[in-house]
Parts: sequence; structure tokens; C-alpha cells
Amino acid sequence: MNPEALASIIERTAHDLAASGEASQLADDMIPAKVTVMRPKDRSHGDWATNIAMQLGKKAAMKPRDLAQLFADRLAAADGIASVEVAGPGFINITLDSASAAAIVDQVLAEGAQFGRNTHLAGRTLNLEFVSANPTGPIHIGGTRWAAVGDSMARVLEANGAKVVREYYFNDHGTQIDRFAKSLVAAAHKEPTPEDGYKGAYIDEIAQRVIDEAKAEGVDVLALPRVTGEDGAEGDSQQREEFRRRAVPMMFAEIQQSMKDFRVNFDVWFHENSLYNNGSVDRAIELLRGKGDIYEKDGATWFASTKYGDDKDRVIIKSDGNYAYFAADIAYYYDKRHRDTDPADIAIYMLGADHHGYIGRMMAMCAAFGDKPGVNMQILIGQLVNVVKDGKPVRMSKRAGNVVTIDDLVEAIGVDASRYSLARTSYDQSVDIDLDLLASHSNDNPVYYVQYAHARSKNVDRNAAAAGITRDGADMSLLSTEADGEVLAQLALYPSMLEQAGDERTPHRVAHYLEELAGRYHKWYAAERVVPMELTDAEARGDAKDVEALRIAKDPEPARAAARLALNDAVQQVIANGLDLLGVSAPDAM
Repeated sequence: MNPEALASIIERTAHDLAASGEASQLADDMIPAKVTVMRPKDRSHGDWATNIAMQLGKKAAMKPRDLAQLFADRLAAADGIASVEVAGPGFINITLDSASAAAIVDQVLAEGAQFGRNTHLAGRTLNLEFVSANPTGPIHIGGTRWAAVGDSMARVLEANGAKVVREYYFNDHGTQIDRFAKSLVAAAHKEPTPEDGYKGAYIDEIAQRVIDEAKAEGVDVLALPRVTGEDGAEGDSQQREEFRRRAVPMMFAEIQQSMKDFRVNFDVWFHENSLYNNGSVDRAIELLRGKGDIYEKDGATWFASTKYGDDKDRVIIKSDGNYAYFAADIAYYYDKRHRDTDPADIAIYMLGADHHGYIGRMMAMCAAFGDKPGVNMQILIGQLVNVVKDGKPVRMSKRAGNVVTIDDLVEAIGVDASRYSLARTSYDQSVDIDLDLLASHSNDNPVYYVQYAHARSKNVDRNAAAAGITRDGADMSLLSTEADGEVLAQLALYPSMLEQAGDERTPHRVAHYLEELAGRYHKWYAAERVVPMELTDAEARGDAKDVEALRIAKDPEPARAAARLALNDAVQQVIANGLDLLGVSAPDAM
């Protein structure tokens, strides 16, 4: 029996008490739609506990302990429940019988990769935009974190039944692209990097690739006209435009390959420039103008965002006629919500730590379009990543010059450790990535600890097969030891954990769950046996009681061995399911 099934029994009991009149003034409309069932910290208090009587006591005009006792009397008679006790101010502690507790094993093995998946977000399309780094350089460590967190979040949401559109927004319009092109031209001419330009070996690489590509087509890009102003700054020229035209797609391709190598596959690669080219920006502005939210002042065009809670109105077309960056944001959100294909019910933006000031204007724009801020638009702000090696911060990339990139991290510790370590901490907290720890094969390395549990369970399967042990004839009621119970209870928590991770946009819960399951499994492995072991002479010389205890552990009866093998395989399945949600492999051996 899992917590969800037990919660249903408790809910039905509450309605029965209301109908019978035993619970004084308790009525159906007082009973919560979702009953809370929790795991007691003290194992001696039972397998599960609920505070339902404390929630309803005042409403029912009863002392919580008296109401709890009414629940306890009825629950004790339910199938699968061994005992029920009332504790403290009105907690109800419930102990399941062994067979009922172990039924989760049969459920896991029957459902396999589908175990824990549900449909409670079915019918909703969520547009999840993440990474979205400018195409002016390799993905840095902050973007790498969003790649790990964003893709894991998408997988979790899909496991909860949602339709998820993974989207990457290329900022290929505006000043950052101009700076990129100027940097490339300077590098091609062996000149110093412009003051506001981009530095790093990759700039030299891209510049040379542009030269080589153009040369292969019979174009000498360095011979194209290059206009230089009196102040020495480069002006618009054929040469710079040629570098821009050729280099930006090169950067796109490199970013796309990095994402693919990191096991992140986007459904939509959206180009900011398209919003201007197809008139989306102008149409979105006119829509807001029609709502009375656009006005002219000081030669500029403004969005009246203070009408919707922003701290100040925002310029969308500057006095020089150029669009402010926010103009594209307006058009982009409207596009997400009104596309012909997969229009978003919810648009989720995953933004870096330096974007906190964007929230007010973005939510105001959401409200101006008639949507609900925080519902139709959700903004998640990530925090910084610190990379450490030999106890010291790592700040320099071999290629990018001043940042650690996705390729640097993968080269150092691999995709599995990179994804897991970046996704296991809540995105709104800073995280330290210790390269030495994550490259080690130790229990202090969280990804190794979880993957090793899966590999160990596979080894148990191999040993069981060699000994002729199968799951046939398993008596699940024999999974009655404390170690058995700890693993069973953790398995039973997987579905509710997955639902919570989806609703709260917290994929790190999956990693925390896996680490807890791995820990309980490793302890179980040390305490229990699937494959028989011979008793040593020293063990056989003990008294009869001790020898019998050892025989249960070291030479289990066939039905117990089969049950333990089933439990082993259920753990294996759930770890594989959880690692898949994080985009991490589940190895058969380590």
C-alpha cells in the first residue's frame, strides 16, 4: 500500500464518520480534497502518520485526540493495516502488515518505466524556455546549469502528463551581435579587441573559420570595404556584415551541438530577429495600443506598465527610432501564447541571477494581454555556479578566456556528473561544483553513490541467476525486517515526490529522493541476503539463537530469497526511472 492509497482510505473514513454522525459536527465539505500522509521520523511510531484529526478537530467541534480515536477504530479494521495508534495532540500513526507494505514491489515491477508517472497535468501545454545564451560565444557555466535543470524539469513535467515545448531563444538582434562582429573583424586583422568586444581563443577560431569558408567560395573577406571613423572605431561595412552573416550561424551550430552532446534536445530554436522581420513586434505593440497601454512621450513610445504593478513605465521604441530590447519580449510572449502549433497555456522563463529586475515589467506585460501573472507566465531566477578544483576557484577557460564553459565541465567530469551535480540543488540557490569530488569513486560523490546502487542491484541479479534464484514463488510478507521496511517505504514515496517536483518546478527533489533510496538500499544490501552464503566456523560455533539469526540473513529460505530479489529489482527500476528524469545514465556495472 502506497501513501496515496492510504490517503484515500483515510479520506473515505472521514466521509464515513461525517455520514454516521459519530464525529459531532463533521461535514463532507470540511474534509480536504487531499489528505496528508507522512513518514514518521521515528520508525517505532509506525510506517505512516496523518494529522487529519488535528486539521478537522476544531471544525468538527471535537478534541483532536477524540476525533483521532474515531479514525483509529475504523482504520484498524481496514485491509492491509496491522495497527493504528493515537499519539500526541492527535497524530494517527499507522503500521501496515508486511504483505501490504511490500505490495509496492509488485506495483513497481508491473509498471516498470511507467511507475510514478501520472496524468494530473494532462491537457496543458507548457512552453519551457531555458539556456537562451547569446550566440556570441560558448555556453558558460550558468547556461550549463540551466541546461541541466531545464531539461530535467521538462522530463519531470512530462512524467506528470504535461505537453512540454523545450525552447531556446537566440538573441540574434541588437548590440551584442554588433559587438561580436566587431570583435571578429579585429581578430581577423590581428588588432586589439574593441573595448566592448568579446575576448577568448574562440574569437580567433571563428574569425579564421569565416576567412577559410569565404576563401573556399572565392571571396577574400579581408579585402571587402572596411570603413573606419575619425575616432578609429569601425563603422558599418561590407566586411563586418560578411563576418556577421557567416559567424553567427557558426555559433548557432556550435551551441546546438553542445546542447545535443549534453543530452538536451530542444523542440524550438527561436530567433529574436524573426520577430522584427515578420512584423510581430509592431503587431504586439499595436495590440497594447488598442488596449490603451501605449503612449508617446519625449519622442519615444512607452508601455504603461505601472498600470499593472511595475515600478515604472517602460520605453519600447526609443527617441532615435530604435526598438528597446523589451519590445521583442512583448512580441515573444504573445507569440508563445498564440501560436498555431502548441500555443502555451503556461510560459515558463528560466533566467539568470542578473535578470531579477525583469520580473516586474514581464508580469505587467502578461497582465496587459489579459493573462494571469504567475499562472500563464512563470519566471524562475537561477543563482550562480562556483567551480572548484584543488580547493580553489576555477575561473579561466582554455577557450573562452574568462569563463568556464559547458565543454570545459564535461571534459573534466563527464555528462552524467555534470548534469546530476547541477540539477541536484534548487535552482534558486548557488551551487559549488567540486571537480575533484565529482571525478572520484567515493560515497561522498552523490552521482557515483546513486549510480553505484543501480550497478550493485544489477550485480545481485547476476549472482542470483548464477545461483538459480528467481522471483518465482516470492512471499512478499517475508519482507518484514527493519531494513526491508525502510526500502519499501522509500519506494512508496516515489509517485508523490514526482508529482510534487512537477507542481513546484523542483527537479532537484528527484536527486534528493534517489540519494535517500540509494542510502537505504546500500544499508539493506549490507544487512540482508538474496544469494545464500556459507556460515563460517566462527559463526557456526555461536549459540543456537545466534546461528538461526545468521541463517536467515546468510542462507534465506527460497521464498524469502525470491522476495528479496524482487525488492532488489524494484529498487533498480526506480533508480533507473529517477536517473532518466535527470538525463543521467543508469550503469550495469562500475
